[in-house]
Amino acid sequence: MSSAASEPSKSLPFVEEVEVSGHIIDSLLLPKILDAVTGGGGAFRIKQINVGQGRHEPSYAVIDVMAESEDALADLLGQISDHGAAPTHAQDCRREEADLDGAFPEGFYSTTNQKTEVRVDGKWIEVREQEMDCGIVVEGEGAAAVPRCVPMLNVKQGMSIVIGHAGVRVIPHQRDHEGQVFEFMNSNVSTEKPKGAAVREIAHEMYRNRKEGGKTLIVGGPAIVHTGSGHHLCGLIEQGYVDLLFAGNALATHDIEQSLFGTSLGVHVDRGHLAEAGHEHHLRAINRMRRVGGIAEAVRSGVLTSGIMHACVKNDVDFLLAGSIRDDGPLPEVITDAVAAQEQMRAKVRDVDFCLMIATTLHSVAVGNLLPAWVKVVCVDINPSTVIKLSDRGSFQTIGLVTDVEPFLRVLVQELESLEAAGAD
Repeated sequence: MSSAASEPSKSLPFVEEVEVSGHIIDSLLLPKILDAVTGGGGAFRIKQINVGQGRHEPSYAVIDVMAESEDALADLLGQISDHGAAPTHAQDCRREEADLDGAFPEGFYSTTNQKTEVRVDGKWIEVREQEMDCGIVVEGEGAAAVPRCVPMLNVKQGMSIVIGHAGVRVIPHQRDHEGQVFEFMNSNVSTEKPKGAAVREIAHEMYRNRKEGGKTLIVGGPAIVHTGSGHHLCGLIEQGYVDLLFAGNALATHDIEQSLFGTSLGVHVDRGHLAEAGHEHHLRAINRMRRVGGIAEAVRSGVLTSGIMHACVKNDVDFLLAGSIRDDGPLPEVITDAVAAQEQMRAKVRDVDFCLMIATTLHSVAVGNLLPAWVKVVCVDINPSTVIKLSDRGSFQTIGLVTDVEPFLRVLVQELESLEAAGAD
């Protein structure tokens, strides 16, 4: 195919040839690369492009990227590398030893949530524990070299940290179009999406994930309890659709409050009436858990006999409760150190295959930051800004559904029950 170029090119003497491959046309990676070059003050010349003739055939392009200075060219190459553009002249990654704990050397490579490889001794090696907003440490040398993502706080003096973009390449996640259950949902956040069809496809994905032995994470907010939806989530837990639950003090507290007193935030969920002295119920619930030694002990001793947390304990579903500055109590299991909570969350999400986020902005954004791009994520919230924030933070794989919690969970359970009855694939 004939070459194409942006203008002007003659006045930009610093040039680097890059290549990009994969589904660069239908995923809009090529336009994003070219826009990043021109938007950054550079220019481009497409020297070669081979367009796949079918939806499963990859495309390939070779592009000259031009800039007015060496520094400007380096900046452009850094921007487009996140879209999978890599220099054709391969070189090993540059590394520098960390000079102090808790900080990267200046010029460190900042990671994305997409699959990344670094070149060590002429060999491309996949980076482990992929996570956005980290650096890359290379442990070992030669054939034994192991690169992995490392959060800034975990940097130790003497670590070998990757510097700059040379010798680093990003492999953008390619969505599988065949049987892509969320393909029809891949658009901007909207309240007008067909919710029934969307919930049906989410149910299919959860059913398939459980059948194939995948791990499903639920990230939940207290609205699950406030809206009277707790029993729906209990049903998902009891049927084996939940392997891990992330939440805060509020969801667990009000779930336990409902179990002990029949209220959430002092309101009878079934009748909508404020209970006498109901404003005390959540504190009394927390206090009772602290007196008996925690949630698990409350279940074992018969103090806690129903609810989401009861279902987690009874069905051996792991849960992590991360605290905030506004928490009352908190419950004994709540991790009040934000850094410690993040570290435990980071460890627990390593083998997650599917994540369903329900009505919690802060926890959704926090977990989204930890997940690699190949983990399927669905975010359900009455507030569209929650999904928008996730996308803005780089969790582009997130599919958003703007709806209330109770009807979503009710229909989701019904759809899963239908799949169970039909023995669907």
